[in-house]
Amino acid sequence: MELKILGSSSNGNCYMLDNGKDCLMIECGVAFKEVQKAVNFDISRICGVIISHEHGDHAKHVQKCLDSRIPIYASHGTLDSLGVETANVPNLVRPMSELKIHQIGKFKVQPFKTQHDANEPFGFLIYHPECGKVLFATDTYYLHYTFDGLNNILIECNYRQDILDSNVESGKIHPAMRARTMKSHCSFDTCREILLANDLSKVNNIVLIHISDGNANAGEFKQGIVEATGKTVHIAERGMTIKNFNVSPF
Repeated sequence: MELKILGSSSNGNCYMLDNGKDCLMIECGVAFKEVQKAVNFDISRICGVIISHEHGDHAKHVQKCLDSRIPIYASHGTLDSLGVETANVPNLVRPMSELKIHQIGKFKVQPFKTQHDANEPFGFLIYHPECGKVLFATDTYYLHYTFDGLNNILIECNYRQDILDSNVESGKIHPAMRARTMKSHCSFDTCREILLANDLSKVNNIVLIHISDGNANAGEFKQGIVEATGKTVHIAERGMTIKNFNVSPF
């Protein structure tokens, strides 16, 4: 299994779990032409797209997916906020319920609640025989759940408190933006705490996603998580492909 990162920032988010036959999209916040290129224009093998919440950098191109007959999976709240009418495309818009396991092609996906300023946002626990159990959590200031037997992790590591505070003091960021960031995104310290609260014994890859342009230091974040976990850590970058996104590193 490969993880293809088409975008991982406020400019647009989209990730693909792809083994050349089975492909699951996570988020649809980048131009659809980038999605087409990522699968060599064979969009028929995209079994679905799971969307964490309705904000544009995660869900801007939902209609393009529907127009291309790609099923959309999200919470009732997210679908309502996106204005997607299930009556118009009953076979393509598929509401998800918290903690219920949904079969999407050969993937099993279990959504769980996250903490963000959106209408019923979700994180996802994803399973496929090749990549094993994958945790996906973005745009959340905390996780109430822990998970056993994880094999791969994509987790938001958006900002660090001292950098954020310094930017407020220097006038680069308005205090209101500081407050919103702290109530809707995951800090480096919280990211590290979440990781250490989980069973990492079988984890192959940790991918730090949705890192802020101005309130973070990607190099220091990577080093800090490596030191805390002892695992292979990647900083998500647009256009990156992680080829060994499998159950085992071997």
